[in-house]
Amino acid sequence: MNQPNMKTVTCLFATSLCAAASSWVNASPATPTFQTSFDCATAKVSVEKLICRDPQLTQMDIELTRLYRLALTDDHSVPRPDKVMIDQQFWIEARNQCGSDPAPKACAIRSYAERAHQLRQGSAIVRTKDPDRLTEGPLAFRCTGLNALIAATFFNTQPGVVYLKWANSSITLSQVRNDSGTQYTGKDSQGSYSFWQDGNVALFQKPGSGEMSCTAEPAS
Repeated sequence: MNQPNMKTVTCLFATSLCAAASSWVNASPATPTFQTSFDCATAKVSVEKLICRDPQLTQMDIELTRLYRLALTDDHSVPRPDKVMIDQQFWIEARNQCGSDPAPKACAIRSYAERAHQLRQGSAIVRTKDPDRLTEGPLAFRCTGLNALIAATFFNTQPGVVYLKWANSSITLSQVRNDSGTQYTGKDSQGSYSFWQDGNVALFQKPGSGEMSCTAEPAS
């Protein structure tokens, strides 16, 4: 892909995306620099101000910027790079609406987790094992008592986050302290959820069901 042309097209969609693309194009491949997708010094939107002062959200924004840049280089991504740019602008507008949510940080975390899942799911290049990555997945888990596979995308922030998607349902959970394995909990209008993982083995509980034993499916 011709990077200068990609930079020009990106500028047509959003100033923040233009700034991100510009810093990427001009950076040396040997010493990449990752910044938030907007300038914190001039942030005006309430969610952007929240991201700038919250270390976890800052980590998520920097990582998502990295995933987005990679997706733009993948001609085989689903959707294709030109549609990825359009989707990113719609996503930014939706994320900014978290400013009016009763729990803006939780809303922003859900927004970043879901978008990371979409970008990683759609592109093999985005899933590259970069040593600086903060995301993993999506991994597929088969659980007893659940007909659909669970797709799990992990955000290795402090604290960690996992986005789980199965059938027509999804939930974003936050990491909690556990002496063995990694445990995530959370809730929505339906009730409380729990996901505990130790390697390829997991336990999943959703509202109205008992704890389900899950096993990671082999990577395709």
